[in-house]
Amino acid sequence: MEYEGDYGFDEFLAEGGAASDSAVADYLVSFLSHGFYKIETDVQTGEFGCSTICTEDENGVVLFGRNYDWKECRAIIVHTVPEHGYESISTCCLDFLGFDGNYAPDGSMMERMQTLAAIYVPMDGMNEKGLIVADLMAGDDEATHQQTDKVDLTTTTAIRLLLDKAANVDEAVALLRRYDMHSSMDTAHHLSIADASGKSVVVEYVNGEMLVAETKIVTNHYLADCNKQGVGSEQSHIRFDTLAAHTGPANDMGVRDLLESVAQKNYPQTASDYERTMWSIVYCPEGRSADFYFAENYEHSYGLVLQEKGSFLKRQGD
Repeated sequence: MEYEGDYGFDEFLAEGGAASDSAVADYLVSFLSHGFYKIETDVQTGEFGCSTICTEDENGVVLFGRNYDWKECRAIIVHTVPEHGYESISTCCLDFLGFDGNYAPDGSMMERMQTLAAIYVPMDGMNEKGLIVADLMAGDDEATHQQTDKVDLTTTTAIRLLLDKAANVDEAVALLRRYDMHSSMDTAHHLSIADASGKSVVVEYVNGEMLVAETKIVTNHYLADCNKQGVGSEQSHIRFDTLAAHTGPANDMGVRDLLESVAQKNYPQTASDYERTMWSIVYCPEGRSADFYFAENYEHSYGLVLQEKGSFLKRQGD
Protein backbone atom coordinates (compact mmCIF):
# COMPACT_ATOMS: atom_id res chain seq x y z
CA MET A 1 0.00 0.00 0.00
CA GLU A 2 1.21 3.50 -0.82
CA TYR A 3 -0.14 6.59 0.93
CA GLU A 4 1.00 10.16 0.36
CA GLY A 5 -0.45 13.02 2.41
CA ASP A 6 -2.08 13.47 5.79
CA TYR A 7 -3.09 10.26 7.53
CA GLY A 8 -3.97 11.99 10.79
CA PHE A 9 -1.00 11.05 12.93
CA ASP A 10 -0.19 14.60 14.05
CA GLU A 11 -3.84 15.05 15.04
CA PHE A 12 -3.71 11.67 16.83
CA LEU A 13 -0.82 12.95 18.97
CA ALA A 14 -2.44 16.36 19.49
CA GLU A 15 -5.56 14.67 20.83
CA GLY A 16 -3.52 12.77 23.42
CA GLY A 17 -2.67 9.59 21.51
CA ALA A 18 -4.10 6.29 22.73
CA ALA A 19 -3.47 4.02 25.69
CA SER A 20 -4.81 0.82 24.08
CA ASP A 21 -5.18 -0.88 20.72
CA SER A 22 -8.95 -0.38 20.90
CA ALA A 23 -8.48 3.35 21.44
CA VAL A 24 -6.27 3.46 18.34
CA ALA A 25 -9.05 1.69 16.44
CA ASP A 26 -11.59 4.24 17.66
CA TYR A 27 -9.41 7.07 16.42
CA LEU A 28 -9.00 5.39 13.05
CA VAL A 29 -12.78 5.09 12.78
CA SER A 30 -13.23 8.80 13.39
CA PHE A 31 -10.37 10.10 11.24
CA LEU A 32 -9.47 7.65 8.51
CA SER A 33 -12.73 5.88 7.78
CA HIS A 34 -15.16 8.56 8.99
CA GLY A 35 -17.08 6.04 11.06
CA PHE A 36 -17.60 3.43 8.36
CA TYR A 37 -15.14 0.82 9.61
CA LYS A 38 -14.42 -0.67 13.01
CA ILE A 39 -11.37 -2.84 13.66
CA GLU A 40 -12.35 -6.05 15.39
CA THR A 41 -9.58 -8.48 16.24
CA ASP A 42 -8.98 -11.12 18.88
CA VAL A 43 -5.31 -11.79 18.22
CA GLN A 44 -3.83 -13.87 21.00
CA THR A 45 -0.22 -13.71 22.07
CA GLY A 46 2.04 -16.69 22.57
CA GLU A 47 5.68 -17.66 22.86
CA PHE A 48 6.51 -16.22 19.47
CA GLY A 49 10.04 -15.28 18.50
CA CYS A 50 11.79 -12.67 16.40
CA SER A 51 15.41 -11.72 15.78
CA THR A 52 17.37 -8.67 14.64
CA ILE A 53 21.04 -8.04 13.91
CA CYS A 54 22.93 -4.88 12.97
CA THR A 55 26.26 -5.34 11.18
CA GLU A 56 28.45 -3.93 8.38
CA ASP A 57 29.80 -5.22 5.11
CA GLU A 58 33.48 -5.19 4.09
CA ASN A 59 33.15 -1.53 3.00
CA GLY A 60 31.63 -0.35 6.26
CA VAL A 61 28.07 -0.11 4.87
CA VAL A 62 25.54 -0.67 7.65
CA LEU A 63 23.05 -3.53 7.21
CA PHE A 64 20.20 -4.56 9.50
CA GLY A 65 18.51 -7.94 9.44
CA ARG A 66 15.05 -8.69 10.82
CA ASN A 67 13.09 -11.95 11.24
CA TYR A 68 9.41 -11.76 12.10
CA ASP A 69 8.27 -15.06 13.62
CA TRP A 70 4.56 -15.67 14.05
CA LYS A 71 1.81 -18.12 13.19
CA GLU A 72 0.71 -18.35 9.55
CA CYS A 73 -0.38 -14.87 8.50
CA ARG A 74 -0.32 -12.34 5.68
CA ALA A 75 1.73 -9.18 5.45
CA ILE A 76 1.18 -5.79 3.90
CA ILE A 77 4.12 -3.54 3.01
CA VAL A 78 3.24 0.11 3.59
CA HIS A 79 4.93 3.07 1.87
CA THR A 80 4.06 6.40 3.46
CA VAL A 81 4.97 9.95 2.49
CA PRO A 82 3.48 12.13 5.25
CA GLU A 83 2.95 15.87 4.91
CA HIS A 84 4.98 16.56 8.06
CA GLY A 85 7.43 13.73 8.53
CA TYR A 86 9.87 11.34 6.92
CA GLU A 87 9.03 8.98 4.09
CA SER A 88 9.20 5.34 5.14
CA ILE A 89 8.43 1.74 4.34
CA SER A 90 7.02 -0.56 7.00
CA THR A 91 5.53 -4.02 7.36
CA CYS A 92 2.21 -4.86 8.99
CA CYS A 93 0.79 -8.25 9.97
CA LEU A 94 -2.79 -8.34 8.69
CA ASP A 95 -3.80 -10.47 11.69
CA PHE A 96 -3.79 -7.28 13.71
CA LEU A 97 -6.34 -5.63 11.43
CA GLY A 98 -8.91 -8.39 11.77
CA PHE A 99 -8.55 -9.76 8.23
CA ASP A 100 -9.07 -13.49 7.90
CA GLY A 101 -6.80 -15.92 6.08
CA ASN A 102 -8.73 -15.57 2.82
CA TYR A 103 -8.14 -11.83 2.54
CA ALA A 104 -6.84 -10.53 -0.77
CA PRO A 105 -6.87 -6.89 -1.89
CA ASP A 106 -9.60 -6.18 -4.42
CA GLY A 107 -9.10 -2.47 -5.01
CA SER A 108 -12.54 -1.52 -3.72
CA MET A 109 -13.15 1.68 -1.76
CA MET A 110 -13.98 -0.28 1.40
CA GLU A 111 -10.87 -2.42 1.09
CA ARG A 112 -8.71 0.69 0.66
CA MET A 113 -10.36 2.29 3.66
CA GLN A 114 -9.73 -0.80 5.80
CA THR A 115 -6.08 -1.12 4.90
CA LEU A 116 -5.37 2.49 5.89
CA ALA A 117 -5.32 1.16 9.45
CA ALA A 118 -2.04 -0.61 8.61
CA ILE A 119 -0.26 2.75 8.82
CA TYR A 120 -0.86 2.70 12.58
CA VAL A 121 0.13 -0.94 13.13
CA PRO A 122 3.69 -1.40 11.80
CA MET A 123 5.79 -4.28 13.10
CA ASP A 124 9.00 -2.88 11.64
CA GLY A 125 10.21 -0.32 9.14
CA MET A 126 12.86 2.10 7.86
CA ASN A 127 12.57 5.78 7.02
CA GLU A 128 14.37 7.97 4.47
CA LYS A 129 17.02 8.96 7.03
CA GLY A 130 17.97 5.33 7.59
CA LEU A 131 16.35 4.89 11.00
CA ILE A 132 15.16 1.29 11.46
CA VAL A 133 12.73 0.09 14.13
CA ALA A 134 11.49 -3.44 14.86
CA ASP A 135 9.08 -4.74 17.49
CA LEU A 136 9.93 -7.99 19.32
CA MET A 137 8.39 -9.79 22.27
CA ALA A 138 10.52 -9.08 25.35
CA GLY A 139 10.33 -12.43 27.12
CA ASP A 140 7.44 -12.37 29.59
CA ASP A 141 3.85 -11.18 29.88
CA GLU A 142 4.38 -7.97 31.89
CA ALA A 143 2.35 -5.29 30.13
CA THR A 144 3.63 -1.72 30.19
CA HIS A 145 1.18 1.03 31.14
CA GLN A 146 3.00 4.21 32.08
CA GLN A 147 0.71 6.66 33.84
CA THR A 148 1.90 10.27 33.82
CA ASP A 149 0.58 13.38 32.11
CA LYS A 150 2.40 12.63 28.85
CA VAL A 151 0.73 11.79 25.54
CA ASP A 152 -0.07 8.07 25.26
CA LEU A 153 1.35 5.64 22.69
CA THR A 154 0.87 1.95 22.05
CA THR A 155 3.79 -0.17 20.85
CA THR A 156 2.78 0.06 17.20
CA THR A 157 1.96 3.78 17.22
CA ALA A 158 5.37 4.34 18.84
CA ILE A 159 6.96 2.70 15.81
CA ARG A 160 4.94 5.00 13.53
CA LEU A 161 6.09 7.99 15.59
CA LEU A 162 9.75 7.06 15.22
CA LEU A 163 9.52 6.35 11.50
CA ASP A 164 7.78 9.68 10.91
CA LYS A 165 9.78 11.90 13.26
CA ALA A 166 13.23 10.47 14.17
CA ALA A 167 16.35 10.64 11.99
CA ASN A 168 18.66 8.56 14.20
CA VAL A 169 18.82 6.45 17.36
CA ASP A 170 19.46 9.38 19.70
CA GLU A 171 16.42 11.25 18.38
CA ALA A 172 14.33 8.09 18.64
CA VAL A 173 15.25 7.49 22.28
CA ALA A 174 14.64 11.14 23.18
CA LEU A 175 11.23 11.03 21.48
CA LEU A 176 10.14 7.88 23.34
CA ARG A 177 10.99 9.51 26.68
CA ARG A 178 8.41 12.21 25.93
CA TYR A 179 5.51 9.75 25.81
CA ASP A 180 3.74 7.25 28.04
CA MET A 181 4.07 3.73 26.62
CA HIS A 182 1.26 1.18 26.66
CA SER A 183 1.81 -2.37 25.44
CA SER A 184 0.02 -3.46 22.30
CA MET A 185 -1.72 -6.84 22.83
CA ASP A 186 -1.19 -6.20 26.55
CA THR A 187 2.10 -8.06 26.77
CA ALA A 188 5.82 -7.27 27.05
CA HIS A 189 7.64 -5.80 24.05
CA HIS A 190 11.01 -4.31 23.33
CA LEU A 191 12.09 -2.20 20.37
CA SER A 192 15.24 -2.83 18.36
CA ILE A 193 16.37 0.53 16.91
CA ALA A 194 19.33 1.23 14.60
CA ASP A 195 20.43 3.97 12.23
CA ALA A 196 22.66 4.68 9.25
CA SER A 197 25.70 5.29 11.47
CA GLY A 198 25.53 1.73 12.80
CA LYS A 199 24.37 2.69 16.26
CA SER A 200 22.01 0.02 17.55
CA VAL A 201 20.05 -0.17 20.80
CA VAL A 202 17.17 -1.98 22.44
CA VAL A 203 14.49 -0.07 24.35
CA GLU A 204 12.74 -2.01 27.11
CA TYR A 205 10.16 -1.23 29.78
CA VAL A 206 10.50 -2.77 33.24
CA ASN A 207 8.25 -1.82 36.15
CA GLY A 208 7.08 1.19 34.19
CA GLU A 209 10.61 2.47 33.57
CA MET A 210 12.09 2.91 30.09
CA LEU A 211 15.55 1.32 29.80
CA VAL A 212 18.03 1.54 26.93
CA ALA A 213 20.93 -0.80 26.18
CA GLU A 214 23.37 -0.75 23.27
CA THR A 215 23.37 -4.05 21.41
CA LYS A 216 23.81 -5.30 17.85
CA ILE A 217 21.52 -8.31 18.40
CA VAL A 218 18.02 -8.57 19.84
CA THR A 219 15.85 -11.67 20.22
CA ASN A 220 13.21 -12.34 22.86
CA HIS A 221 14.82 -11.89 26.25
CA TYR A 222 15.60 -8.78 28.27
CA LEU A 223 18.99 -7.20 27.61
CA ALA A 224 18.99 -4.02 29.71
CA ASP A 225 20.65 -3.95 33.12
CA CYS A 226 17.71 -4.74 35.38
CA ASN A 227 16.25 -7.50 37.54
CA LYS A 228 14.83 -9.18 34.42
CA GLN A 229 18.04 -9.33 32.43
CA GLY A 230 18.13 -12.64 30.56
CA VAL A 231 14.48 -13.51 31.22
CA GLY A 232 13.06 -15.18 28.11
CA SER A 233 12.71 -18.50 26.34
CA GLU A 234 15.49 -21.01 25.82
CA GLN A 235 15.08 -20.68 22.06
CA SER A 236 15.56 -16.91 22.33
CA HIS A 237 18.95 -17.45 23.94
CA ILE A 238 19.91 -20.02 21.30
CA ARG A 239 19.05 -17.62 18.48
CA PHE A 240 20.93 -14.80 20.20
CA ASP A 241 24.04 -16.95 20.66
CA THR A 242 23.86 -18.13 17.04
CA LEU A 243 23.88 -14.56 15.76
CA ALA A 244 26.48 -13.47 18.31
CA ALA A 245 28.86 -16.16 17.04
CA HIS A 246 29.12 -14.23 13.77
CA THR A 247 32.34 -12.23 13.49
CA GLY A 248 33.64 -10.00 10.76
CA PRO A 249 31.76 -8.23 7.97
CA ALA A 250 28.65 -9.52 6.23
CA ASN A 251 27.19 -8.31 2.93
CA ASP A 252 23.48 -8.43 2.13
CA MET A 253 23.64 -12.12 1.22
CA GLY A 254 25.58 -12.77 4.41
CA VAL A 255 22.91 -11.08 6.50
CA ARG A 256 20.26 -13.10 4.67
CA ASP A 257 22.15 -16.27 5.59
CA LEU A 258 22.35 -15.17 9.22
CA LEU A 259 18.60 -14.63 9.28
CA GLU A 260 18.04 -18.03 7.72
CA SER A 261 20.27 -19.62 10.39
CA VAL A 262 17.83 -18.48 13.11
CA ALA A 263 14.59 -18.96 11.16
CA GLN A 264 11.93 -21.06 12.85
CA LYS A 265 12.43 -23.96 10.43
CA ASN A 266 15.60 -24.76 12.40
CA TYR A 267 13.75 -25.46 15.65
CA PRO A 268 11.31 -28.20 16.72
CA GLN A 269 7.64 -27.30 16.29
CA THR A 270 4.49 -28.84 17.72
CA ALA A 271 0.89 -28.50 16.61
CA SER A 272 0.11 -26.37 19.67
CA ASP A 273 2.86 -23.80 19.22
CA TYR A 274 3.65 -23.97 15.51
CA GLU A 275 5.17 -20.80 14.12
CA ARG A 276 7.18 -19.78 11.08
CA THR A 277 9.47 -16.97 10.12
CA MET A 278 6.80 -15.13 8.16
CA TRP A 279 9.15 -12.52 6.78
CA SER A 280 12.82 -11.65 6.84
CA ILE A 281 14.17 -8.26 5.77
CA VAL A 282 17.68 -7.04 5.00
CA TYR A 283 17.68 -3.25 5.34
CA CYS A 284 20.41 -1.01 3.91
CA PRO A 285 20.04 2.53 5.33
CA GLU A 286 22.65 4.03 3.02
CA GLY A 287 20.95 2.62 -0.07
CA ARG A 288 17.44 3.33 1.30
CA SER A 289 16.62 -0.23 0.31
CA ALA A 290 15.04 -3.34 1.77
CA ASP A 291 15.09 -6.94 0.53
CA PHE A 292 12.12 -9.01 1.70
CA TYR A 293 11.98 -12.81 1.99
CA PHE A 294 8.62 -14.40 2.80
CA ALA A 295 7.66 -17.63 4.57
CA GLU A 296 11.24 -18.92 4.88
CA ASN A 297 11.87 -18.85 1.14
CA TYR A 298 15.41 -17.47 1.09
CA GLU A 299 15.92 -18.21 -2.59
CA HIS A 300 13.68 -15.37 -3.75
CA SER A 301 13.71 -11.75 -2.62
CA TYR A 302 11.54 -8.73 -3.32
CA GLY A 303 13.57 -5.53 -3.38
CA LEU A 304 12.16 -2.09 -2.57
CA VAL A 305 14.01 1.22 -2.77
CA LEU A 306 12.92 4.64 -1.55
CA GLN A 307 13.63 7.11 -4.33
CA GLU A 308 13.72 10.89 -4.33
CA LYS A 309 10.48 12.89 -4.38
CA GLY A 310 8.44 10.15 -2.80
CA SER A 311 8.61 7.63 -5.62
CA PHE A 312 8.77 3.95 -4.75
CA LEU A 313 10.95 1.75 -6.93
CA LYS A 314 10.23 -1.98 -6.90
CA ARG A 315 13.08 -4.12 -8.12
CA GLN A 316 12.62 -7.81 -8.76
CA GLY A 317 14.72 -10.14 -6.65
CA ASP A 318 16.51 -13.36 -7.46
